Order: sequence, then structure tokens, then C-alpha cells
Amino acid sequence: MNQTADSIDSSHWRTTLQMLVSTLIVPDELQWKSIGRKDTTSYMQRILDKIMSRWARGLHHSSSSARATLAENVASLATHLKPFSRKQSSQLRVAAVLLLPLNRIVEGPLTEVDVHVRRQALSAFRTVIREHPADIQSDEPPPVFDFLQRGFNDKERSVRVDAGRALSDLVHLHARASNRGCKSNETIFIKINGLLESSAKDAVKETLLITIGSIGRDAHFELLGLVVHCLISQLGQDNYVLKGLAYTQLLEIAKAQMKSPYTLVSPYLSQVATFVVSRKCTNPALILETCRFLSVHPTDFISVTLSKTLPFLFANSEAKVIEEISEDVGETISSLFMMHSHQILAHVFQQQGPAQTTGSLTFIRNIISRGAEPKRDTLSIKGMVQSCVVALLADLVVILGHENEERASLAVDALRKVQRSMTSETELELSAFLRTYMLGIVSNLNELLQDVHGKKSFPAKKQILRGLEVLIVQIGPPINEVSPQIMATLQTMFLVPELAEVTLSTWYTFLSTLNIEDVIPHIGTTSAAIVSAWSILSPSTQESAKKCLRYVVFDVGSTVRNDSKAYLDEVVDLGHIPELSEMHTQLQSVRIWDPRAQLQKILDRCSSNNITVAQVALAELQNFMKNKQASFIQNLAAGDTFDPLIGSIQLTLLQVVTRDGEGSDTLRRLAFECMGILGAVDPDRCDLKSPDTKMIVRNNFEDDTEAKSFALHVIQDVLVDAFRSTSDIKYQGHLAYTIQELLKLCDFTTDLVSSDNSTKPVSAWVRNRWNGFPKHVLETVTPLMGGKFKASHKEFPPLPSPIYPHQKTYREWVQLWTAHLITKASKGMAQQIFGVFRSAVRNKDVGVAHHILPHLVLNILASENDEDTNGIIQELTAVLEDQVASDSPSTPDKKFLSAQAVFTLLDHLSAYVRVQRQDLPKKAEGRRSRGNSEFVIRQQQLIRVDSVLSSIDHELMAKAALQCRAHARSLMNFEKQIVSMRERQPPPPGTDFTPYYERLHEIYAQLDQPDGMEGISTLILSPSLEHQIRQHESTGRWTAAQSCWEVRLQQQPDNLDFHLGLLRCLRNLGHYDTLRTHVQGVLVRNPGWQSVLADFQVESAWMIGAWDDVHNITANTEHEGPSVVKARVLLAMRSGERIQIEDGLRMARLVLGAPIAASGPSGYHRAYDAVVDLHMIHELELIHEAVSNLPPSSQGRKSAIVTLSQILSARLDRTLPTFRVHESLLSMRRTAFSLSTVSRPSITSQIGQSWLASAKIARKAGQWQTAYSAMLQAQYTNARFSFMESGKLVRARGEPLRALQELENSMRILGFVDNNTIDLTKEDDQSKRMKAKAQILLARWMNESDRYEASYVLKQFQNAADSAPGWESAFYHLGHFQDQCYRNLSTDDKSSRGIKMNFQTIKCFTEAAAYGNKFVYQTIPRLLTLWLDIGERKVSAENPLFDRINSVVASSIDSIPVYKWFTAFPQIVSRIGHLNRIVYSVLSKLISLVIREYPNQALWFFASVVNSTKPNRQQRGGAILDQLKSNPANTDSNFPELITSLHAMIDELLRLCNYPIGDRKLLSMRRDFPKLLGMKESNILIPLQSSLTVNLPPVSSMSHRDKRHNLFDPMSPTFAVFYDEIEIMHSLAKPRKFTVNGSDGIKYMFLAKPKDDLRKDARLMDFNGIINKLLKTNSESRRRQLHIRTYGVVALNEECGVIQWVPNTIPVRPVLLKYYETRNIPAWMQSKELNDVTRRIKDGSDKDAAELFVTKILPEFPPVFHEWFVETFPEPSVWLASRLNYGRTMAVMSMVGFILGLGDRHCENILLDNNNGDVVHVDFSCLFEKGRTLDTPERVPFRLTQNLVDGLGVTGIEGVFRIACEITMQLLRDNKDPLMSVLDAFIHDPLVEWEDETRKKQRERRHAKDKDKDSAAIKAADLRLWAKSAVRPIERKLKGLYSPTNVKERTYGGITRGGEDEREISTSNLVQMLIQEAIDPANLGKMYPGWAAWH
Repeated sequence: MNQTADSIDSSHWRTTLQMLVSTLIVPDELQWKSIGRKDTTSYMQRILDKIMSRWARGLHHSSSSARATLAENVASLATHLKPFSRKQSSQLRVAAVLLLPLNRIVEGPLTEVDVHVRRQALSAFRTVIREHPADIQSDEPPPVFDFLQRGFNDKERSVRVDAGRALSDLVHLHARASNRGCKSNETIFIKINGLLESSAKDAVKETLLITIGSIGRDAHFELLGLVVHCLISQLGQDNYVLKGLAYTQLLEIAKAQMKSPYTLVSPYLSQVATFVVSRKCTNPALILETCRFLSVHPTDFISVTLSKTLPFLFANSEAKVIEEISEDVGETISSLFMMHSHQILAHVFQQQGPAQTTGSLTFIRNIISRGAEPKRDTLSIKGMVQSCVVALLADLVVILGHENEERASLAVDALRKVQRSMTSETELELSAFLRTYMLGIVSNLNELLQDVHGKKSFPAKKQILRGLEVLIVQIGPPINEVSPQIMATLQTMFLVPELAEVTLSTWYTFLSTLNIEDVIPHIGTTSAAIVSAWSILSPSTQESAKKCLRYVVFDVGSTVRNDSKAYLDEVVDLGHIPELSEMHTQLQSVRIWDPRAQLQKILDRCSSNNITVAQVALAELQNFMKNKQASFIQNLAAGDTFDPLIGSIQLTLLQVVTRDGEGSDTLRRLAFECMGILGAVDPDRCDLKSPDTKMIVRNNFEDDTEAKSFALHVIQDVLVDAFRSTSDIKYQGHLAYTIQELLKLCDFTTDLVSSDNSTKPVSAWVRNRWNGFPKHVLETVTPLMGGKFKASHKEFPPLPSPIYPHQKTYREWVQLWTAHLITKASKGMAQQIFGVFRSAVRNKDVGVAHHILPHLVLNILASENDEDTNGIIQELTAVLEDQVASDSPSTPDKKFLSAQAVFTLLDHLSAYVRVQRQDLPKKAEGRRSRGNSEFVIRQQQLIRVDSVLSSIDHELMAKAALQCRAHARSLMNFEKQIVSMRERQPPPPGTDFTPYYERLHEIYAQLDQPDGMEGISTLILSPSLEHQIRQHESTGRWTAAQSCWEVRLQQQPDNLDFHLGLLRCLRNLGHYDTLRTHVQGVLVRNPGWQSVLADFQVESAWMIGAWDDVHNITANTEHEGPSVVKARVLLAMRSGERIQIEDGLRMARLVLGAPIAASGPSGYHRAYDAVVDLHMIHELELIHEAVSNLPPSSQGRKSAIVTLSQILSARLDRTLPTFRVHESLLSMRRTAFSLSTVSRPSITSQIGQSWLASAKIARKAGQWQTAYSAMLQAQYTNARFSFMESGKLVRARGEPLRALQELENSMRILGFVDNNTIDLTKEDDQSKRMKAKAQILLARWMNESDRYEASYVLKQFQNAADSAPGWESAFYHLGHFQDQCYRNLSTDDKSSRGIKMNFQTIKCFTEAAAYGNKFVYQTIPRLLTLWLDIGERKVSAENPLFDRINSVVASSIDSIPVYKWFTAFPQIVSRIGHLNRIVYSVLSKLISLVIREYPNQALWFFASVVNSTKPNRQQRGGAILDQLKSNPANTDSNFPELITSLHAMIDELLRLCNYPIGDRKLLSMRRDFPKLLGMKESNILIPLQSSLTVNLPPVSSMSHRDKRHNLFDPMSPTFAVFYDEIEIMHSLAKPRKFTVNGSDGIKYMFLAKPKDDLRKDARLMDFNGIINKLLKTNSESRRRQLHIRTYGVVALNEECGVIQWVPNTIPVRPVLLKYYETRNIPAWMQSKELNDVTRRIKDGSDKDAAELFVTKILPEFPPVFHEWFVETFPEPSVWLASRLNYGRTMAVMSMVGFILGLGDRHCENILLDNNNGDVVHVDFSCLFEKGRTLDTPERVPFRLTQNLVDGLGVTGIEGVFRIACEITMQLLRDNKDPLMSVLDAFIHDPLVEWEDETRKKQRERRHAKDKDKDSAAIKAADLRLWAKSAVRPIERKLKGLYSPTNVKERTYGGITRGGEDEREISTSNLVQMLIQEAIDPANLGKMYPGWAAWH
């Protein structure tokens, strides 16, 4: 009202108002002063009341001039009162008041009401309705048409025209009204039609028609319909002028609306057709003229509109018209009725009153019966309704949503009439009746909304949705049975803005109608849909949305039980929407998540099949990683092994980007952005293995249980996903039918979910399987259990064979072939299962067909039908031949996708062959007892399938696989060819393997396997340039590759590919100036290459800052390559335009991420470069945002840049550590920082640090020139501490002394060396740390140079520690130097000066361990050894310093986190017998602390102490546990109970080990060990190696300070069940094999071993565990996934223990024997001749032995091991992976075995994993070079016999094996100290066998001398000496000390005891020597025959 008040305050406005009103109410007067104006509304109401009272009477002056003036005054007053339109004040009705005087003006004689007056009145009328439209649009508009009708009837044309214009204004005004405008216009047009049909003059009708035409030219939907209907109704006029005018107006309207006549009329065809056709008999001209206008034949018009006209005609009993129509269209009346029965009956049932409906139904029955055959039964009303009941009910439900309540109520009555006609149950509720048909009704409504039966207007769709809402209310909670269909409808319609509000209303009704438990499945979808669309919803729609969400969060939340509130986890994040803050707060109070749980919930939602849920979840994930929990994500992606959640994030995102279908583009964009935020995480540090959901049916659907399991698998893993993700309602129906039938097949009924007590009992199997479904599956399939879906199947026409060539697309082929094969499935269960897929496989989505095709093919092949088998072979061959055919007509997409489908199918068949080969031997063992019929059947099926696989040509397969990038398959088939050619004796003449080797080299390059390439290269004597280029590029030798490309360009200077190769090298080397010059030169000669070279050209331009060139290149190219889109982003950021930047980033992500989507979920390695690009784009955004928003203060800017630097550093650390990746990221960062227009020191510093980082990675990669260039750039930017990198570069290039000199000089200049001045300036922590690093570097180099006094070097180390207090590295290096000095002391000095050094070392190491965990394996074991050794030496223990040492260790127990002590727990436990009481008191405290903190793991390690055969150890162990149990701090927990129960189990396991066996082959747990059997469901941890292995936090993480760090996997399994059967093994000690079930549901097996000191095995597992950790820290070993297979070992005491059985393994020996048996080669050298040969070898010289072994023995046993890989792993990708695993695990264990002196590696002690090819070593009894002491000494360092080499493939020992050996050996040598610390336990807890040897020597000594006074002391000293002598050679090997003397004169492996010729050998040379020794024929020939060197 402010506008009105301001107006009234104006005196001019007030004066004018008074004048106008006074003139209007003459002769009356208004007392203006008396009415006041405080209350504006009442002020105006008084004025309007006065006007109304005045004009209740007639005119005061009736002259024409007075009337005209009065009309003008009315218009003026209407304009003046515009502020008081009803838009501002709903209480005033100005227009209604002002129309009163206008009516008076036009009343009177024509002499007074002349033309001018009449026109003036109409003009004033138009002004009134224009200025006060709200009055006209109100619920009670004034009766204005009567006023206008007077004008239309005027004899003056000008008046009629004015009246027409007024009418046009009026109807357009109504049309703009949002509520009752349409109804008002309908009323007006009814009156207009009445005028046109009346006897009014033709001139009047003419004016009306012209007016209506003008209205139609700019009318919209509803109004246009009224106009069109009105004009068409006049086409039947007898007056040709009016008819022609109507026709002309229609044409003009069509032209103005830019539509054809038919398009103009089609939206209103229902009303028009009914009107026209119903008058067919009475006014035939009407239909003819209408059809002429529409340009259609009358018959066609009638046919097309039958569904619209027949309902009206049948309902109104228009028999004559119906008969004519029947004749016209050539259909009987009964046929017409049956085709449109539901529309006709819907109309009939809507008639008011039962009489009309009954009459129409009677008419229908009579007219149909009249033409029916005499013999047919009389048609009943029920029969008529029954024939179309679903469609009829759907039509009536649509009417339920009509805006007109009368029409809607008629529909309700109509539904009741339908119900009465269908059922005799008068008491049946309408809801129960509708429930029966609700699925069909909802499906019909869906089809209408999806425009399946023709396009529907938005008003029509709104009506349908309102009808659905009423239906939901009518049916009530049982509507849940069709909830999937309703939710699919609501989600689809909600995306249409015009339908959003009415959809939300229906949505709310749906949710509030359901029972609470039925609402829960829809919560996530509902909230996601609302949140995703929130920004585009109108205010009113937002209110409706809030209502829905409020119901979900508040109403449902307050109803469910507290333990059910987990459903609120499904509600998406509402925090970013201010209007939803109340609900967000409520949610936060209910779901209290830690970041890990929250992230997991988000990831679960990202994987949702629902596009909207996934989209919102991805937005949440983006916000979570970028803003909310950036530091949390940073900690997860740190260290040598990333948190499993990182792998989960990447897998989820990879699965998202590979999704197809509607909305996938938005998902991809969000996923690409999330990938960029996460960064290009190193694939070797995170687990990216997606769970395998494949299933192989082994019994060909002849086993009911397995067949039902397959049905469950298909439902869960295929059908539900497809059902939930599709928006195609028809396809959803097909899927619903398939699911419904499979549920029935699995015996799932509604009894499973019914709460009714009358339900039938459900079997345990069925219920367990049902409960095994995930939540989302249960939510989807539950409503379908009682479904009534049906499917009709047509007969298949004959198809050509093969089908493939006759189909244009992959989709057509795979769907048709699958559908065809379904008809061929074997009878019985297979046909039942596959038969229900017929409709589901023929759709746009090929997913279902693609999934079931392999199962179908396997079923048909396993069945005995040669014709079908041949058909399948033909089909497969056709696809493969098409791949290699040069003239193939197929599209690339069809070829590629079809080949992938075939390879997937073949992999499935191969997997079947593999599992059957594994299973059949087990079945064969029991076939005698059960009969062998099943075994024979399965064997025959296996043979049939295997024969099909074998029948496919290997060369064709290899070429086809190479063509479509199935590289593993191609490699496998090419290798088979090579092996086959090699085995021919002799090879065919002229055989040249080089082309095959080149193919293999190319394949390995494509597989990104440089080791394989290296191996192949050794086989090629003269490699081609192309070969050399591949080799150099794969290994990162870009300079060498550049030289090769330059040579090729000299040969072919105009070859584009050669230029691109050279440019790649230059880019990877960072030589951008050269690159730019080369591109410019090439483009001068070949300007047509512009688009191809644009990426290189633009990248080189931005790298040197040529931004004008960048702009020109991006503007002039249509090429959207990676560098071009990056350049556009850089240009946008340089311009600073926000919108341009956002668009650039969005486009860049879509372009750069495309290769990731193409690579598939398992293609992360292949698409890694694209992920790096996304990483880069995000960093551009980060840097731009940070630099653009720097704080004004210098301190603030510095802080912001430091924060950014830390983020960027962490992001770089998590990427693949290669030069190419790091340099590309660093160079882009420099470019991003240089975009800043303002030069700031902090930014310049960042650029300098980036150059330093580039120099470092180039140095490490051996790129000296690149490193030097980067170094110069860093120095140019004055990068701090650049002198350190400069020195390292000089040193790396082989000048250590110059490097030391430069480093020292630089540090002197900076005052870091010998600086005695006090620095009062304040340094930040980073500067202190860098200064300390420089000092440590200087000290280390000084120490290594041997040119400085130790005291001076020590001072430098001390300075570093002083410079950076709290830094782990400084204290470690200081302590390490002290320890090194101690080791170099003489024996005398050690006893005197040594203790001081030990004290300093221990002190430094405790500090280091407290500050970090980088050196924890170096510091903790060493400080323990020093401390405990000092305590054992009597002289040292009496030194005063020893008390200080004890004090330091005692205090460190509290300061160092417990988990760090745990890393050395075996070592700590081994010293429990320590003789020094003071030391023991501290030691026992430490042991107690570790056990208390980690009881589940530590108690297993402690078992051998508590049950020791040595009294002292046993007594001390028991005392520690007793003290822990009795400690008051522990009594409240379950800790004492855990100790008791665990040791009760250990006692039982001891009893099991020592139990007398006799001749028994089995023991019973129930009978013999009932107490152990009763220990099920305990909290005791199963002692698996993985459960006992420590998990240190990342070095970069600060969580090392957390004393309660989660050291172990919280999901480690505990004992759940002990199996009854205990198997006695056949070996001498008769170990007992028992089985347990873990709490994780997995079965574990163990061996209880008597008479075996397993402490050796346990420590070896610890040793191997540390090696595994070291292998993970090294990027090269990590990339190759080098590891040792370990297993759990628990020593129960010194004589027995428990060892984990390694499942799925088989010894090498039976594998080889099997293949030799197939070749009829005896397993053993049984002939006398061969025995003579072995005797001669034993007695002969090395030369003779070698010759005999090679010529006489090896030819008898050709290598066969490669066959095991082909047979066991027939799927190519698995074959390749398993062979790589084999080669690498064998290499690692060969090197470790050599270091440890591991012997007795015969073929029973080396196992093979059937699942992945890993090599697993067992039986470590022959350690520490014991093999050298055997009767026949072992002469090889490890087993590398011909068969083991054969298993490595074509390359043999080269490549994979050799490189893995070298990496492992180098790693072992680099980490000598931590490895030796593990072996320290052997010295202080010696093995039983060593004790026996010591006793033997003591006896010998006692015989030789008098009895010693202190035999115990001698024994201890002897034991330790023996242990040290056993361990010392290991230390020498780790140093690389090697003596290449004659084998007979050296110890095992060439490692001397300190001979004169020993020297340190390089790693590669050492590996070569060891391999040579291992394969040396003389060494192999001299081995013990039982070792089987020929195997």
C-alpha cells in the first residue's frame, strides 16, 4: 500500500481525483473532508460506494455530448485509480464500479446514443479492463459480455469493430489469468457460438468471425482451441460468404501461428472431431469442409478420430452415424467397439445417473448383437467391461484428476458402476477392487505420461498426475505393491519444470499413504530428487518439496524405533540449501558420523542405480573432498599404501563414468571433477580390484540348488540394477516379469514378508537366501513377489547362420543371437530360467543380453547337440574373421563391441574349464562310493566345451585380439605358436622367430609391461629402430628415443607419425623451445597438419609465455585435444572472467576425462594419463583461486601460499612417482603461478621451489641435462636451499668431492657451518627443517669421504639436531653415526669408550622414535639390542652410565607410542630371560604395556614363552600375565577373561600337537578334543599372518603421535566354529590338519606340528613381513607388486606349534609328474643306464658332470611346466597375470632364500597357487646354509631348474624374472639394518637344534679338558657364538660381499668367511652370478638325485 499512500499524499493527485469523482457523480456531491484518509482502503471504498449509489439511478444529462464527456471521465478516473487495482488491494473492485456508468451511457435513444457515444463508451471499457485486469480475472467478474453484445449487434461497422477489439482485449485478459480465465472464456465463446447460430444479421456474424480470427492470431493453447473450434463450426454454414470467411480466418491463424492446418487443429482434435462427425448425417458439408481445410480425406479423418468420436456417439445412441462410419471405414460395428471399447465405456460410465448409463450400455449391446453371428453367445455387459477393464479404469483414473470437481465426482461414480458391473460382491470396497488392477492402471498412466499413445499437453499430464494421486488415496497403503512403477513415474515427471509442482503433490500423497516401513526405501530417492532440482523450483514448488522432506525427516523419523533410524542415512546432504537448514539440523542430531562413515555412505549413494541419487551424492562427494574433509582425504592418500577408502573412491568414480543412459553426462562431469580433486593417485599404492560378481554354473542347470543360485545371482547383479536405472516403463515391465518369474522359481512367496499369522511356513534355505539379498535388492523385488506381470512371446522366424553378418549393429546382433539361443537352451531348469528372458533381452539396453549370453552358450555346448554347437562355432568364427577382414562392411563400433562380447564369452568358457579341472579330481576321489555316473557326465561336458575352445584357430584369435586391443589374448596365442614351433625337433628349415618376437614386443608395449619388453629384446639379435623406440619410451629413456626418431625422420622427413614421435620425446624431456621451433618448421612445409600438431604447438607456446600465439592457436583450430582445452582454461584464467573460467573448466574436464570413460571400470592404469590431466585441471583451479584471493597483509599472503604449497606437495606425493608424471604437473603449476599479473615474492618462491622439485625428479630419473636446466631456473628465481639440489646433482654425475666442496662453501656463505654468532632472527619451522637437512647432508657426505675427523662430523650431525628439535631424521642420523662409530671400535675400546656412544645412540634413537615412524624399523630394534646387550655384560652393567641408559629407555616406554614397540615384539619377547634384574624390570613393564594394548595379537607371540620348556622363561611369562590379570586397572574389562580363554585354547592346541596318534588317519574334535570344540564364537583372533602384521601410519601423516594408532585391521576374523574332522598328514612327524570357520564366514585350515621348532618359521615370517613392507615403499617394486607369500605361524613352545595351511596350492612335483605322465615319461630315472649316469656325475669332475647332465639326463625330461599355466588359467588376462605373479614371487623368494641360506628347495617345498600363480615356499628347516653341510652338499643358491624357467614363458629368465631379482636384491642391501634386527632374536632365543649342537661341543670339550667351573656360562656363550656364526653370513651377503672362487672352495652361494679375494659386487652382477650358478649344469648335476634337478 506504500504506492497508494504516496499518491494520496500528493495534493495534485488528490485534487484531480476530487474533480473526476465530482464530475462523475453529478448532481450528487461528496463531502471530502468528512471521509478522511488515514485508512486508505476505507477512504477509497467510501468513494466507490458513492459512485455505485449514484449510478443506481439514471443519467442526469442525457445529451450525446454529455454522454461522450461522461465516458471520457470514466476512462480518466480508471487511469487515475490504477494504483488501486486488485493487485494492490483485494478489497476494492474498481472495474465493477466503473462499468455501471458505462452501461447507463449506452442505454437510450439513438439520437442521444449516437455512433460517437457508442465508440467512446467502448474505448472507455477497454481502458477500464486494461487498468484494472484483476477485477475482470476475479472469481466473480462483472457481466461484461452483455455490454459488448450490444456493440456487436450495432448496425454501424465501426462500432462493431470497436466491440471486437474490446472482446479481443477481454478474452486475452482471461487467457492470462492463472485460475478461472479459461472457464470465463468458455462462457464467452458459448455466447459467441449462440450469436453465430442465431438469426443475427450476416454483418454481425462477419464482424464476429473477423474478431475471432484476430484473437486466434496471437492466442495460446486454451484460447486458441476455443477459436479454432468456433471457426470450424462455421464451415458448415449455408452462407458461402461466412463459410469462406471462417475458412480464410483459419488459414490466417495457421500462418500467424506458423503451423500447418492439421498441426493447428490436432491439439483440439478430440472436441473438433466429436462436433464434426456427430453432425455427419445432419450437416455433411461440415465434415467435408473441415477435411478440405485439413487436407485429409474424410474417411481418413474418421478413421484417425475414431477413439475421440465413438465414445460420444455410442453414449448418445447415434446409431445412424455409427452405421455410416462403419461403412466408411470398412469395419463392423462390433469391431469398432472392440477396438475402442475402453474409451467408449469410460464415456458411458461417466454419464449422470444409472439410467443414462444403463440405456447406453443396452444400446451398445443391441447394436453390436445386431451384426453378430447368430451362433455366438449374447454379449453381456460384464463381458464387455472385462475385455478392457484395465484400460477403462486407467481412463477413469485420469478423469479423477480433472480440475472440474463435478467431472472428477462423475469419474468416482463411474468407477463404482464399473465395479458393480464386474462383481456381485456389493460390500466390496472400491479400494479393494482397484487394488486388483492397480499394476495395469499405473502402467497405463505411465504410458500416457511418456507419450506412448501420442503426445499429451502439459494440462493433460497434470490431470493424469492428479488422477494418480487420487488413485493412491483410494487404494491406500497396499499401493506399495506398485511403488517401483510409481517412483519411476514421479522421478521422470519431476524433471519437467511445468509438472514439478503437481508431481510433488502426488509424491507427498504417495509417501504419506504408505505404511512407515514402506516409506523407508524411497527416502534417498525422494531427498535426492528434491535437492538436485531445488535451485530451479518455483517458490510454491519449494514449499511442496519442503512438505515432502519434512514428512520424511520429522514425521517418519518420530514414528520409527530408534534402532531403525539408520534409514535417515539415506537422506542426502541438505546443508547447502538455506531454506532447509531446520531439517539439516534435525538430521545432524540423529546421524552422528565420523568422516570415514560419512564418506562410505556417500560412496554407497554414488553407486546408486538411480541417476538423481547418484548425481546428488557426487555433488556431496565433491564438497566433502574439496571443502569439508580435505585434510582427511589427504591423510587417506598418504604413505606407501593408501587407505582402502581411496581405492573405493576411485572404483566408484570409475564405475560412474562408464555408466550410460539418460543423465550420464552430468554424472560424468561431476565424477571427473571429483577425480581431479582426489588427484591421480598412484595405482600401485591403492587397491583397485572391483569385486567379481561372476558366476559359473558347473552342473549345467541339472542341480536345482545351483540353478536357483544362478537365478538369485542374475536377479541381484543384473536385473535389479537394470530395473532401477531404466526410465523406460515398457522395459521396466519386461524386467519386472523376468524378476517375478525367477522369484517364483526360487520359491520366494509373499509369505516371506507377510505379517499375517495365516501364512505358510517358509523353509530355512529359502529364508536364508532371501535374507542374503542386499537392502536395495529387497526393496526392489519385494513388491514384485505377488506381481501379475505377463509376457507374450512370438514364434521365432528362421534365421540365417551365422547371424552376425546380417545385422547392422552390435546391439541388434547380440540381442537377436541371445534371443535365438534362448530357444535352444537345454530342457528342464535351464529352459525355465532362460525362457523368462525373452522379452528382457530385446530392448535398447544390451546389458541383460550381454550378461546371460555366456551362460546360454555354455549350457548349449555342454548339452549334446552337434547342430547347435556348430552354429555357435560359426558365429564366433564370423565375428573373429570380421576383425581381420580388410573389406569388412561392419562399422568399427560393431566390430569392436562384438569382439569384446566374444572374448568375454570365451573367457567364461575358459573359466568353466578351469574350475571343472580343479573340481573333477575331487569328485573322482569319491566316485567309487557314490557311483561314477555324475563324474562321467561332467567329464564329457568338460571335454565338449574344451574341444570347442581348441577348435578356434590360434593365429586367427591372435590377430583378431591384437586388432581390437585384447592384448593378453593376443600374447597368449602368439606364445602358443612360438612354443609349438620351438618344440618341433628339429625346427622347420628357415624358421625365423624374429617377426613373432617383434609382435610380442609390441604387445608388451601396449600392455605397459616394460619387463616383458626387456625380456623379448634379449631374444632379438638385431632390433629394428621401431623396436628400439618402443623399448626406450617404455622405460623412460626419452633422449635415446629422440635420437631414434631423428634417424627415422632423416629417412622419411614427411612422415607425420615420425614427427609426432619426436615431439613426444621433446615434450617429455621438457625441451619446449626445441619443440616449438620444430613444430613451426614442420607447419611451414605441411600447413595441413595444423590440427594434428595443435596440442604440441599450444603447449610449447604457453610454456614459454607466448600468450598471443596460444590465443591464435586456440581460436583457429577446431581440434579439441588435451593441450588445446588446457590452453583455453589458462587463457580464461589469464583474463579473470569467472564465467569464461567455469565454462573452460567444464569443457576441459569432459574432454580430458573421455579416455577414462572409454577404458572401463578396470582401466585405471590405461587411462592414467587422462586422470593426470584432471588432476592438473583441478590444480589450475586451486592455484587461480588462491592467487586471485590473496589477503592484503603480507603475513596473510605468506600463510595462504604456504597452505597452498602444502596441499600441492601432498597431491604430488600421491601420484605415480615417475619423471613424466611429476614433471608435467610441476610445469603446469609454474605456468599457473606465472599467470598472476602482480609479482609477489611468495609466488616467485613457489615457482622456484617447483623448479627445484623438477631438478630432483630429473636427477633421480637420470635426466642430467633436464635436471641441470631446472637447477639453473631455480637459482635464477633465488629458490632457497637450491645449493642442496645442485650438490646432489654434481654428486649423482660422479663427482662426490666437488659436490661436497660446493655444498660446504654454500653453507659457509649462509652461515650454516662453523658459525659462532647468535642468530636473533626468527625462522619458521620449514626453514629450520631445511637448514637441518642441509647440515645432515653435509655431515653424511663428510663421513663418506673419509677426509674429516669423526668429531667434526659428529658436530655437524649435532648441529642438525639442534637446528630442528622434534625432527625424526636429525636424531636418527645423529644416533646412526654414533652407532657406526661404535661398530668401528676395537674390542677393547668397545668395553671402555663404547658405552658412552651406546648411551648417545640410545638417547637419539628414543628421540627419533618419539618424533616419527620413518625409521622405526631401524631405531627400535637397534636401541633394544644395545640396551639389552649392555645389561648382559657385567662390566658395562656396573658402569654409572648404564643407570642413565635404563632411565632413558624406561621414560621412552611412555613417550613412544606403543605400536612402535610392537614392531619389535618378537625381539623383545626373545630377551625375556635377561639376567640383569634392573633391565628385566623395565623389559617386563614394556612387555606388559604391549600385551595390554594389543592383547589379541601379542598373546599369540607370547605363547611360546608361557609354555616354554625352559623354566626361567615359563616362570617369567606366567608372572607377567598374572600381574596383568590382577591389575585393578584391567579387572573391569574383559582383558583377564581374554588371557584365560586364549591360554586355554593354547593348552588345547598343545594337547592336539602331542596327542598320541598310533595308526589312526583321522581324529575327531568332538570325541578327542571337546574342550577345543567348545571354544566357538569366541573373541580370540585367528592367528593369520595378515592379522598379526603391523600397519604403520604413513610417514607424512601426523597420526604417528597417536599412541593408540589402529595398528591392525579391525575386521580381522575371530574363531567362530571348529570342524569335527582332524586329518593326520602322511609325513614323518604326522602333523594334524584341522579346520575352523572365521567370524568373516571364511574357512581357515591349520597344521598342528609336533616335534618341530616353529620359532624359526615364525621369525622368518617376521623377516618376510618386513621385506614385504620394504617392497611396498619402493616405487619400482610396488609397481610390479613384488611380494612374498606369507602365512601365520605360532610357536606354542620350543617343540611344537601351529602353522597356517596355505589354501588353493599344489606342490610343483605332482604338476610336473602329471604332464610327464601324459607324455609317457617315467617319473623317476628308473633305467640302469640313467642310474649309471648319475653315479658317473657324482664321481666325475664338474666339466664331465655338466656334459653328462645336459646330454644324457635333460633330453629325457623336456620342459612341460608352461602347460600348467595354459591349462590352469585359460582366460588370457588371468593367464598373463598369473605368470607375472609366478615370475616375480619366484624371483623375490630366490633372492631372499639366497640371503638366508635357504636350502632343500625340492619340488615338494615349492607350492603354486591355483588362483593367481603365486609361488609359495614352505618348510624352512634348512636355513643358514645348512644345505652345505648335508652328505651331498647343495651347490645352487636357489632352485631355477629347466621347468621353472619354462614357466616364465618365451623370455625365460630374462625380463620379468631378472628385473624382479635385481630390484629385490638392491632393496635387501639398502635395508640391511632393519632386516638384521629381526634375526637378532635368533641370537638371544636360540633354536633347539643349535642347543643340541652346543651340548655336543660341550661334551667334546669336557672330554678334552677338565670340567669347567662355570658350565652354564660356557653354554650361554657357546650358544650365542653359534647363533652369531649362523647369522653373520647373512650380514655379509647383504653387504654384497662375494668371492667368485671355485665352488668347492667356497661356502654356499659364493659368500666367503672373509677370504682375501672377497669384494663388493654390484647388484646386477651379483644377480647374474647367482642365476648362472643356479642354472649351471655342473651344479645341477651334482645335486642330490632326490632333489630332481632335471625337473
